[in-house]
Amino acid sequence: MANVTIIGSEKSGRTSLAGKLGKKGTESDITLYNFVKGDRIYSFVDANGYPSSFKTLIQAINLSDIALVCVPSSGLNAQVGECIIALDLLGNKRGLFVITMSDKSNPAAISELSEKIKAVTKGTNLEKWETIAVSNTTFEGLERLKEKIFALGEEVRNAYTAKKDLPTRIIVDHFFNVTGMGCVVLGIVTQGTIKEHDRLTLYPTERPTEIRSIQSNDVDMKSAPAGTRVGLALKGVQSKEFDRGYMISQKEEVSSKFNLKCHLTKFTSGLGVGDAVHFFAGLQDIPATITAMTIDGKDATQAPAGSDCNVVLTTQKNIAYSKNDRFLIVQLNNPKQRLVAGCDIV
Repeated sequence: MANVTIIGSEKSGRTSLAGKLGKKGTESDITLYNFVKGDRIYSFVDANGYPSSFKTLIQAINLSDIALVCVPSSGLNAQVGECIIALDLLGNKRGLFVITMSDKSNPAAISELSEKIKAVTKGTNLEKWETIAVSNTTFEGLERLKEKIFALGEEVRNAYTAKKDLPTRIIVDHFFNVTGMGCVVLGIVTQGTIKEHDRLTLYPTERPTEIRSIQSNDVDMKSAPAGTRVGLALKGVQSKEFDRGYMISQKEEVSSKFNLKCHLTKFTSGLGVGDAVHFFAGLQDIPATITAMTIDGKDATQAPAGSDCNVVLTTQKNIAYSKNDRFLIVQLNNPKQRLVAGCDIV
């Protein structure tokens, strides 16, 4: 089982590709497509709200184990570049570049575009990702793409097996009321194994809840291990208490003040004390302010592009997180480069 995000520029054919990879399920600013064949279970996430909604891109990436970056055969553009920078800052290790609409080009041009992708990703987490060309009319190349996805999926499966005995953690991406059932949430078991009647806590609100029932791909389950996309009926909470990115777990850290070690992208205009920014933690995003900064252990007021620094950041309300999470600082009002830095807890 694996969760795969499909991202790229607005007219890259990513949605038609998603429709060929799975059956459409839940639809919002991110649309889910499900693929089930034997023990191969995949959830494909189309970030269809991007680029008009930047947070859709980050949320789709943070829901995924594997990323497919769709690049139209007409060439690279600013939106593809933003996807590459986001994946690099968030530390994504598994993925593929998909040159879409390959039937509108020719083999020489596609080969040249593949070399350009290698050049722009050199020195990033994406530099060893393979590139596969797929037609969006005949879908030539689709079966080869599936084979590559399944191969990466085996790596993901092994990684989740190592997490099945860890403390339970579920990240929530959709929530609603169902007549006769009450509150139902959709999300991913990122670690541990959940069971019916488990008593857990909703974070960051710290509200106790109980799992009434579990489904995955419309099949009732008594338990679900790490990596499973689930639908949960819950006791003790209401859907209006949720926001996307809330966590259901045994224990989360909750804070509005963060001490972070940050690496700034070389494309940003920099980061300074007093800057109003947006802070992304998993699927949660909230306005924040940089209140202090050090570089090489010395107080500073400004960090230049491409540098490393430590910052103190204060958010407008509490965020739930784990100390091993990866965070992102963004300046949404900067039209040239919204992405600023990838961060870890100090």
